[in-house]
Amino acid sequence: MIERSNYYDKIEKFIDKPMVKVITGIRRSGKSTLLKLLQNKLEKRGVNKENIIYINFESMKFYNIRTSKTFYDYVIELTASKSRVYLFFDEIQLVDKWEEAINSFIVDLNADIYITGSNSNMLSSELSTLLTGRYVQFRLYPLSFNEMIIFQRELKNESNKSTLGWKYIRQGGFPAIHVADYDEDTSYMIINDIYDSIVLRDVVQRYGIRNVELLNRIMKYVMDNVGNTFSAKSISDYFKSQYRKVDITTIYNYIDALVSSFIIEKVNRYDVHGKEILKTQEKFYLADQGIQHAVFGYRDRNISGVLENIVYNELIRRGYSVFIGKIKDKEIDFIAEKKNEKLYVQVTYKMESEKTVKREFEPLLMVRDHYPKYVVSMDEEFVDNIEGVKHINLIEFISSSLF
Repeated sequence: MIERSNYYDKIEKFIDKPMVKVITGIRRSGKSTLLKLLQNKLEKRGVNKENIIYINFESMKFYNIRTSKTFYDYVIELTASKSRVYLFFDEIQLVDKWEEAINSFIVDLNADIYITGSNSNMLSSELSTLLTGRYVQFRLYPLSFNEMIIFQRELKNESNKSTLGWKYIRQGGFPAIHVADYDEDTSYMIINDIYDSIVLRDVVQRYGIRNVELLNRIMKYVMDNVGNTFSAKSISDYFKSQYRKVDITTIYNYIDALVSSFIIEKVNRYDVHGKEILKTQEKFYLADQGIQHAVFGYRDRNISGVLENIVYNELIRRGYSVFIGKIKDKEIDFIAEKKNEKLYVQVTYKMESEKTVKREFEPLLMVRDHYPKYVVSMDEEFVDNIEGVKHINLIEFISSSLF
């Protein structure tokens, strides 16, 4: 089992603290493995294995305890003769009104509780009301580039950073494709299975979506427009051009369902001069760029959007709030903020001409503050810094400690 220390180190601070540890993230991002790692660590600390209870609600073995009362009764019976217990519940959103049972465990047991879920709506108003001040959330993502390197080293695979960089760009970071020496076609088969399970189980079943074909077409539109601003009306107009009328409200509902499953994320635009968040023409990014390649096949024509997607996910992993920047009639790909930190990032494939250099540097030069500014590309020869704006290779950027 390969440790993902960035996540464990954060959660470790809350072990044996009176807070429910809530771990969320897209399906197959490694939540179950992280729970097993935590259990192993507890045993090494001297916790008796019998005092550790693990239930994975995706297993049919626990199908009959998927209501709050049957779930509660089952756990209470298991813990009857024990003092301090450690409870691990995987994919708990499958339990109806699960938050009521968790709240009762806090009241009735001497327990340290860990739960995972693949849907953002599990942190609903009901959960917040019942557990106010008694839970802490951790968001788990597919592997970062640095984590992928660690996985590849464990397999004793290729160690050249540039080669691994292209592998990451083309295949993404789902842990399942980096635990064995899979070729690209096999990796895409695995990712396609993950994609199907997310759409069918985490979206269609949970939200009772009847028109699965429409949902898939909307998802494919989003994937095909990664890196482009658009709106629900843009999607509606696209369908209209295909002689198909789709209600904008339906499109909004389907996109919200996809966002809730963590497969895509919406990024708002921010007016740098007006200092306000704009409500139109958002961008959407995938939880992992491998999804796009698995569905469409790898296509060079969309490489700039793929690279944007990778940079966005890296910024989010590192704890930044991220916006698309608007400054006059120009766009800044990313404005990233965290506490007192801020950075501006432009992403492109190659700086192939003076026109490209001007296009990428100009919006950043219009921002007159002291925060770091980067133009990120796949170039190996770099444009000289211009008024403090730095040009950097993408692989170096996402693996660096610059930010």
